[in-house]
Amino acid sequence: MDINTEFPTIKPCVAALQMNSGDDVPTNLETARRLLVQAAQQGACLAALPENFAFAGARESAKLAHAETFGTGPIQDFLAQTARQLKIWIIAGSVPVAVDGDPDRVWAACLVYDAQGQCLSRYDKIHLFDVQLETEKGTQDYRESKNIAAATWRAVTVNTPAGKLGLSICYDVRFPELYRALSAKGATLLCVPAAFTENTGSAHWEVLLRARAIENQCFVLAPGQVGTHPGGRNTWGHSMIIDPWGTVLACHEKGEGIALAGLDRQKQATLRTSFPVLNHRVN
Repeated sequence: MDINTEFPTIKPCVAALQMNSGDDVPTNLETARRLLVQAAQQGACLAALPENFAFAGARESAKLAHAETFGTGPIQDFLAQTARQLKIWIIAGSVPVAVDGDPDRVWAACLVYDAQGQCLSRYDKIHLFDVQLETEKGTQDYRESKNIAAATWRAVTVNTPAGKLGLSICYDVRFPELYRALSAKGATLLCVPAAFTENTGSAHWEVLLRARAIENQCFVLAPGQVGTHPGGRNTWGHSMIIDPWGTVLACHEKGEGIALAGLDRQKQATLRTSFPVLNHRVN
């Protein structure tokens, strides 16, 4: 693994921020800022917000009212200003970005801001959560595709102080081919901002994240939503940071808060040399 000479820190500190977002954008942004301040004060050079951090309404269609043109809007302005003020890189889990010509859908866009407040990268969610879940309360239907546009398949990476970052969102974690493509492009850190349901989270969240870390010998940064949201949806929380061996370095299980850990990139480089699984792939 090539240690990025642009960002020479060998053991950068990163943070996964856990939120219980509701349907009031200013309140959610205030919470996000408070957690970002805490992360910066604790030494994080990069912090990741969960999916739907700025708005989680009772209906998926409610987010249409908060759609922003890419590059401008209250949510994006907040992210740029906060990154610049705190001098911290921010991964904005998902921002509702307007789709040209389709007023009924938005892009779920994961945006990356550097410490100068510049948006350096954008990933639009590819895999949409269209499922039926059997729970103790009965059948629950989820149809993200009604109000979210599915993006064209592509693997998006960007250089950061914590390593080369590969982007994804929530349901993407069930599709290992995306993460294999990200690692093939040189990713050493994978981010999975999420709003995993309590039902699926308790069964699959940790095991999927650890699998993505192990098979790609990458660190995984996974910030999540937690608790009950408008409309009665319950999310799992358990925001965590995982190392390339699959060890959970930090986990914030319940309530709002932060999972914080240092990433030993030299140890990752040694692992990739001594256990060169990525070189054993057969195309």
